[in-house]
Formats: sequence, C-alpha cells, structure tokens
Amino acid sequence: MSNVGIVIVSHSPLVAQGAADMVRQMVGNDVPLAWCGGDPGGGLGTSVEEIMMAIERAWSEAGVAILVDLGGAESNSEMAIEMLGGDKAGRIVICNAPVVEGAVMAATEASGGASLAEVQATAQELSPA
Repeated sequence: MSNVGIVIVSHSPLVAQGAADMVRQMVGNDVPLAWCGGDPGGGLGTSVEEIMMAIERAWSEAGVAILVDLGGAESNSEMAIEMLGGDKAGRIVICNAPVVEGAVMAATEASGGASLAEVQATAQELSPA
C-alpha cells in the first residue's frame, strides 16, 4: 500500500524547498513529496503548470494532499486539479493549514499509512478556527 503524497506550493521557491527539506528530515523518504514555487519569470507567484507537474511527481494511488501558502497558490492549485480531471482529481485535496507545520504534520501522518482524509484532517487541526 502506498502512502499519501504531499505537494507544497508557495509563492517563493525558497519557502517551498525549505518546507520540503523539513518534511524530508522529519519523515525521510516514506512519503512521495514534491514542491514548487515562484512564477515563470523568476519572481514571486505560482504556476498552474508547475503545480500539475508537482502533483505528478508526488502522485500516489492513496492520493495527494496539497499545502499552500497564500490565496493565489490555492486558486492555482484548484485550477491544476480541475485540469488533471478524472479519477486523479477526486484523490487530491487542498489542506487549509499553515504550509510548513501542515506539511510536516501531514507527511508524518501519511508516513504511518493514514488515508487521504486522515492526512487532511491532521493538517487542518493546525488551522485557527
């Protein structure tokens, strides 16, 4: 059985990579992990195409949980999920959680074989009400 994959989407490529580094140090390689950030011109932003490629890199039959930093990352992640469509789209969730803490907690849960819904719930416990 495969573990849920984690995708980190940030407006800053350095933030995305730093959060991914923390996840790797905390859970090792037991969880499929990908990240992306920045716009194609090298500035701050996100790209639907980069998010789609990150989802493919972290793909797991158990699903993928996406952690985002700001609203633009969330809306572009939603567009990427829609563009992937089909069965895959139904196995991808966006977690309403702080990107760094949420990614670490989601990956920790995923590394234990938790379901996509359990991974999402654990990450979202960190979000203020």
